[in-house]
Amino acid sequence: MNLSRIALLAAALIGTALPALSQTYPTRSIALVVPFSAGGPTDTIARIMAERLSRSLGQTVIVENVTGAGGSIGVGKVARATPDGYTLGIGHIGTHVIVEAVQQVPYDVLKDLEPVAMIATNPQVIVSKNAVPAKDLKELIQWVKANQDKVSSGTGGAGTPSHVSGVYFQNATGAKFQIIHYRGAAPAMQDLLAGHIDITFDQAANSLPQIRGGKIKVYAVTAPKRLAAAPEIPGSARNAACRDREAQRRHRRIPRRSRGAQAPRGPGPGDSRARAADARGARRASQGGDRQVVAAHQAGGDQGGVRGTP
Repeated sequence: MNLSRIALLAAALIGTALPALSQTYPTRSIALVVPFSAGGPTDTIARIMAERLSRSLGQTVIVENVTGAGGSIGVGKVARATPDGYTLGIGHIGTHVIVEAVQQVPYDVLKDLEPVAMIATNPQVIVSKNAVPAKDLKELIQWVKANQDKVSSGTGGAGTPSHVSGVYFQNATGAKFQIIHYRGAAPAMQDLLAGHIDITFDQAANSLPQIRGGKIKVYAVTAPKRLAAAPEIPGSARNAACRDREAQRRHRRIPRRSRGAQAPRGPGPGDSRARAADARGARRASQGGDRQVVAAHQAGGDQGGVRGTP
């Protein structure tokens, strides 16, 4: 499965278990669970939806932020709720696809949740703090390689699209960095603005205001085409990474595999053997309630390094 494709297909959806509802629904307020911290892109979309739903349904829709474990805690709350239509959840590919592949969760997305609607698509952008000297994506890759023992990248949590994008970037370019997990995109962006981390792979809707305000630098959108809302940002970050990797092959005189040939594959990140290996090699340091450091060697490699938070 193409991880870059996963990263840019972070399409928000609402899921809930709904019985056959009477025509009097709703008769009381509705809870809309957001599995990430307030102020992030998922939370922003949820609050827009809550306001519109409240007007349409004639009842208050209350946004509830339930964070942790890559969004699985919030999704789990929705899955365990009484199936009466009064508990909704908003999420994306990270919370409803990736998280089940990288960690044990006490629910089954396909069996315990009922999809209601696709409401937005939101590609990611590669951004950095202003102090990073790189002027474009090529220079950023070179800078990371020259400083890989020092560079840090923030994510919205273990197993989230920003985590997968960071791991894919490392594997595609050979540029390694330290990964720091946060309880959502909002605290990760706060630390980027403060200069506590160097780069992040963030949803465009979350980063564009900071980019336009000159508070952070942008290098590319993780999509083949440029964003209609920001055509000045280069597209096809994946192609640039592939070109860099091809240059490495030529330099090292590594022959390309013939078309159709596949390299041997080890156990995937959701495999029990991979999780056991991760547990044995774990080297983490707590950085407070909102973030967790993962060593660079844990985040890379053929398995993708995607791992859930125990």
